[in-house]
This record gives sequence, structure tokens and C-alpha cells, in this order.
Amino acid sequence: MAIDDLLDEHEQSERVRSWLRKNGVSILAGVAIAIGGIAGWQWWQKEASNSLAGANVQYQAVLKHLQDKDLAQAAKGVKALDAGKANIYSDLAALQLAKAQVEAGKNEDALATLRAIEADPEFQPVIEQRIARLLVATGKADEAIKALGSATDSASLEIHGDALMAQGKRDAARGQYEKALKTLDVAAPQRRLLETKVMDAGGTVTDPAESV
Repeated sequence: MAIDDLLDEHEQSERVRSWLRKNGVSILAGVAIAIGGIAGWQWWQKEASNSLAGANVQYQAVLKHLQDKDLAQAAKGVKALDAGKANIYSDLAALQLAKAQVEAGKNEDALATLRAIEADPEFQPVIEQRIARLLVATGKADEAIKALGSATDSASLEIHGDALMAQGKRDAARGQYEKALKTLDVAAPQRRLLETKVMDAGGTVTDPAESV
């Protein structure tokens, strides 16, 4: 190795030492923050995992109460899940409770359960559709239509049609059913029922293959 190379390496080493002396504290602080961030993330993951595990246990307890037809205890379990901000578990438990309440003839309780759900935006349309279906079934077609708002998905359009049929507005209902049918996939399992509703409302159904 040449002398010039050794001098260059020595000079570079001194520059590195000098830079470290000036910036060492900030580097160590940055490392500490990074480690702290990692530790914080790991702690949050552990807490979230423990929270979900606990929520799952509570959810299973709610299902057991529902299986035993103990709606009062199931309702308490749903409230406990909701208080713990257990997201999807509390939503699913509430939906199961509402279903059991309907089956028990407690429609008003079911409506209250559904309306109390604070679901994520992507899950909210499902809740609104459940509410609207129940309103139609309990003779509150006007409220059902309001609950649906301006939704244009197939399920909402179909429920809108059901509400109009309940009001005796057959032609308007047919229009909603036909719109719903157009937005529904050809292979969708609920298509046959929707086609029946169109025909019951005085419409005709064209074979999807013929309209292509």
C-alpha cells in the first residue's frame, strides 16, 4: 500500500472521528427514539392482540347467551363489547343480537340494537340495510325509504322497492326492482328472487344472455 494511500486513510479516519464527536449525541438520540418507537409499536401490538383476544371471549359468551335464548344477558355482553371499543366483534355481536330479537318478536328492541351500532364506514351500509328491512317488515315503509337515503347498490334498491310495494306503489316499486336487477351480477344467488319481485310488480324479465 502506498504512503499517500495511508495518509488519505488516516485523514479520512480523523474526519470520521471529528464528525462523530460533533454528531454522536444526536445519532444516539435518534437510535434511542427509533428503539423506543419499535418498543412502543411492539407494546401496542401486544395490547391490541390482548384486547382482541378478550373481545373474542366476550363475543363467544354473547353467542352462548343467544343460544340459551337469554337475550338480556346477551344485550349486556354487547354493551360490554361496545364499551371496550372491540370494533368488529361488537358489531357482529350486535347483529346477532338483533337477529335473535327479531326471531323473538321484539322488533323495537332489534331496531334499537341496530341503531346503536357505530360501524366503520364500509360496514355502515349493511347496518342501514338491516334497519330498512326491519322497518318495512314492521309497517314503517316511509322510515325505511329515509333510512336508505340515496343508496344505489342492488340490495338498497331492492329494499326500496319492497318499501314502495308495501305502500301500494307497484309501478314505482317495479322501477326500483329493475334498477336493482341491472346492477346485480348475472351469477348472483339472489337474482332469481329479484326477478320474481320484478314480475310480481308487473314487469318482465329478459334472459341476460339475450340482452348482450
